[in-house]
Amino acid sequence: MPPGAFSDSMRPVRFSELLETAPFPKATLYRLLQTLTNQGMLMVDPDRGTYAPGMRLVRMAHAAWAQSSLAPIARGHLDDLSRIVGETVHLAQLDGASVLYVDKRNAASPVPMYSDAGKIGPAYCTGVGKAMLAWLPEEDLAPVLAQQSWHRFTDTTLTSPEGMRAELAEIRAAGHAFDREEHEPGIHCIAMPVLSSSGRVQGAVSVTSSTVRGSLADMEKHLPHLRDAVIKIAGDLRDWRFPDKREG
Repeated sequence: MPPGAFSDSMRPVRFSELLETAPFPKATLYRLLQTLTNQGMLMVDPDRGTYAPGMRLVRMAHAAWAQSSLAPIARGHLDDLSRIVGETVHLAQLDGASVLYVDKRNAASPVPMYSDAGKIGPAYCTGVGKAMLAWLPEEDLAPVLAQQSWHRFTDTTLTSPEGMRAELAEIRAAGHAFDREEHEPGIHCIAMPVLSSSGRVQGAVSVTSSTVRGSLADMEKHLPHLRDAVIKIAGDLRDWRFPDKREG
């Protein structure tokens, strides 16, 4: 089954749609769908002829979310940060070469934006993405940069690995990253990584707002609160023994 066959569509999908992207012959795909349906991994609507994730798969997803996501660990600290800054707060982790938003707190006066918990975003032009890339070791960073699309979303989007590497060096020196309207016009943020005790990237937190509400320089007043939040999340992470293959 192609990765994201169901999650990317965000809706039940027809057999014909799955067949267009599946690397299987029609008969093989049909048997596979039958097997997954019998196992409770998928459910089928016979009237509409569509397939959707089944309850067993949903239960497994919730279990994986609780065991592998930073969200349960960070929840209280995100609540505190959101209350203090009054702006949108994101928690994200790397998913391959992309950013997965695992939790979000809306601002007191919400600003429409792309990001939401469960959504995937580009790593090279988001604050949380750059904050995580900046602390990746070279053996991990090189393949991630090679997989970026370098699509120009706005006039400020960086569109080359060379430009990104230069900015990542600046981010490491400063200790935090900026999104200068690089993914969405009118949306900017500051972000910091959540690091394990060995310095391995486990996620990132950002404070995001609209340019209508203030400049990026104005956002820097939130840096002490953001730093406090990621330090506390990292502390709870160590106590919780979040998996880190590089820590013995």
